[in-house]
Amino acid sequence: MASLVFRKGLDLRHAVAGMLAENYHSAIVDRIKADDYTLRSGRLTVHLAKEFGFCYGVDRAVDYAYQTRERFPDRAVFLTGEIIHNPHVNDQLRAMGIRFLTDEPDRASRLGPDDVVILPAFGVTMAMLQQLERRGCTIIDTTCGSVLNVWKNVRRYAEGGYTAVIHGKVWHEETQATASQAVEYGGRYLVIFDRAEAQQVCDYIRRGGNRDAFMQKFSGVASPGFDPDRDLQQIGLANQTTMLMSESLEIGEMLRAAMIDRFGAANVGSRFQAFDTICSATQDRQDAVVRLLAEQPIDLMLVLGGYNSSNTNNLTKIASGFTRTFHIEDAAAKKIAHCSRGTPRLANNRLRWVRDYSTSKAGGHITLAIAEAALQMLGIDEQGLDSQDRKYMETIARVFHGGPAGVEAIAHTMNAALDTLVDEVEPFLLRSEFVVRTPRGRKLTAKSYEHLGATAPDDASVARTGHSPQEDTFPLFD
Repeated sequence: MASLVFRKGLDLRHAVAGMLAENYHSAIVDRIKADDYTLRSGRLTVHLAKEFGFCYGVDRAVDYAYQTRERFPDRAVFLTGEIIHNPHVNDQLRAMGIRFLTDEPDRASRLGPDDVVILPAFGVTMAMLQQLERRGCTIIDTTCGSVLNVWKNVRRYAEGGYTAVIHGKVWHEETQATASQAVEYGGRYLVIFDRAEAQQVCDYIRRGGNRDAFMQKFSGVASPGFDPDRDLQQIGLANQTTMLMSESLEIGEMLRAAMIDRFGAANVGSRFQAFDTICSATQDRQDAVVRLLAEQPIDLMLVLGGYNSSNTNNLTKIASGFTRTFHIEDAAAKKIAHCSRGTPRLANNRLRWVRDYSTSKAGGHITLAIAEAALQMLGIDEQGLDSQDRKYMETIARVFHGGPAGVEAIAHTMNAALDTLVDEVEPFLLRSEFVVRTPRGRKLTAKSYEHLGATAPDDASVARTGHSPQEDTFPLFD
C-alpha cells in the first residue's frame, strides 16, 4: 500500500489555533515587545532580543503536529524523534499522546498502514523515509524549507560529481539527513565540525598526506568508501542550517583558498562550489543578539532552550564573547524564576548558586533536575519556600496559633528584621496563598498547614483564600 503523505498541513489550522496559543503564547513577552522590547522594574532592566521565539519553520512543524493529533484522534501517532530541540515543546507533544520512536527503539520495525508518523523539522534520512513508505504509514512531513534548500544543493553537487563537504554536527538529525541525500543521488560527503577540522581538510587538499591517518581522523563522518585522494578533487560546501554563520562563511573561504592553491585561480570555478544555505531565521537571531549586546549595557545574558539545540548553543557562544551568559533549559528557568519571587537580588543570587552547582556537577548545563538539586541544597523546597519562609509560618502556627498576628510581633518572635519580612518573605507567601492579611493581622491558610505537615486548628479559624489565580503570576518571570 502506498503511503499517504501530507506536506502542506491538514487544513485544521484554525481548529488547533486556540491550543497553540494556550501552550505557547506569553502575555508578558507581548508586553515587553510593545514597550520597545524592554521591561523595567525598580533597578532591574530586562531587554528582549528583537528576534525572539519560534521561527516560521518551527511554527509550521509544531502546528502540523497539533493538526495531526486533531485529524487522527483514534490512531497511533508517532514522531521519528524530537520535532525540534526544545524540551517544553516535546513534552507537550508527549502529553498529547504522540509517541516518539526514539523512546521505543523497536517500534519502528512494527509500524504499519494504520500508523501515522510525523517527520520533524530537521527532516529524516532517506533510509528512514523509505522504510516508512514501504510500511505504508501515513506520513506528515514538517521538514523546514531551509533544510530542503540545502538538500537541493547537495543533490546538485552529487549529480555534478562534487563531494559535499558539510559543515555540521554529525550526530545532529539534520546533518545525517543531508548526508543521506548525497549518497542517495550517487555522491559522496564529508562532515566537518569546526575550523580546526576544516584546516586539516585544507592541508590535505594542498599537500596530500597520510591517507590512513586522514581516514582515522574522519572515521564515521564520511560516506562509505570515501577516498580523500579522489574525493577532494571537486568539492561543494553545504551546512547544517543552524550552525554559526560566521564560522560557515570562514570555512567556505578556507576551502576555496585551498582549492586555488592546489588547482589555480583559473580552475577554481570547476573545482569548488558554494551556495548560501544559511537559514535566514538562524542568522536573524544571531544578528539580533549581536545588535542587542552592541546597543545596550548588558550585565547578564540568559539564553533559554534545549542543550541539544544548535541554535541556542550558538547564541550562547556569541553572547559569551561579550558578557556573562547562562544557557538554561526553559523548565529550569521557570523553576529558578519561581524561587526568585520577582526580586532581582534573589534572582541573581539563586542563579549564581545554580550556575556554580551546575558547573561542578553537570559541566555547566542547567537542567530542571540540576536546578532542583541546587535549590534543595539552599533549603528551598518544591514550592519555592526557603528556611525563613517556613520559620515565618511555623512561628504563626506555634506561637500565634495560626493567627491573626501582627507582622511586628512575628518579626520580634523570629528575631528577624521587619523590612526583610515585609519586602521579601510576605509578598511571596501572600501570592502563593500560604498566608492572608486580615484587619487584625496575618493568618495561615489550610494550604500552609498542609505544607508544614501540621494539623490545622478548627476549620472555622483557618483562613480561606478567595482571590483569582491570575493575581499570583510573577511580574518579571513569566
